[in-house]
Amino acid sequence: MPALLKKGDQGLEIKEVQTMLVGKGYLTDEEVNGIFDNETYRAVRAFQSQNLDQQGQPLVIDGKVGPLTWWSLHNPKPIIQGASAVDYTKMPAVEAGGSQSGRSALSAAIDELKDGAGEVGGNNRGPYVKKYLNNLAPEGEPWCAGFVSYCYSKNSVNIPFPYTVGAREILRQFDKRGWAYKPSGGYLPQPGDIVVWWRDQLSSGRGHIGLVHQLLDGFLYTIEGNKSPNVQGFNYVFSRMDKLLGFGHVPDA
Repeated sequence: MPALLKKGDQGLEIKEVQTMLVGKGYLTDEEVNGIFDNETYRAVRAFQSQNLDQQGQPLVIDGKVGPLTWWSLHNPKPIIQGASAVDYTKMPAVEAGGSQSGRSALSAAIDELKDGAGEVGGNNRGPYVKKYLNNLAPEGEPWCAGFVSYCYSKNSVNIPFPYTVGAREILRQFDKRGWAYKPSGGYLPQPGDIVVWWRDQLSSGRGHIGLVHQLLDGFLYTIEGNKSPNVQGFNYVFSRMDKLLGFGHVPDA
């Protein structure tokens, strides 16, 4: 491939990129024309916002196809192996906090993690993904919010917010109920809380969401879907987290 593909370029390489984007659900067949147009630019940015390079690092969201984005388009998501000071397969101690509803959702997430849940047969595909999307979006669509909705619905008689596959929509539902907390507000997240990031750009409407496992010694530990191919635990330096939209906590009744 050329060193860089960008808006305005034309040719077989552009058509190959568009075909890969169709297969991953970011373009339609009708939009494959061999021209790096506005639709392709937006699709590349959306893809970059939700995928990683071969080292497991987030792609730069610039709408251009360089070597890292090219690799990510042509390969499955890398499975990220990271050291952790906590065991994600175990519930945090009671002293870590968390409401009954939040801990119930976290318990469901842990069960899915222990079951090896994740993508099967392709990007954003397989029986687990279909289960999380819950017929609200076709197989192949991002599933992080569906995973969180599933976890909150799994062990609850009444899910505390409408089941949705939109990360920002979940945060909006929490905000409507007075359950949302801004990143700059000094709130300390608890087990089972939601944590929501923006993707692509702040005004794009796209987001990513996970469940808090616990906050411990300055690190936020989470369980997330759709960041890697599997339901997996991740950790962040809490004071350095970027692109945060906020947290959400379902209080005890």
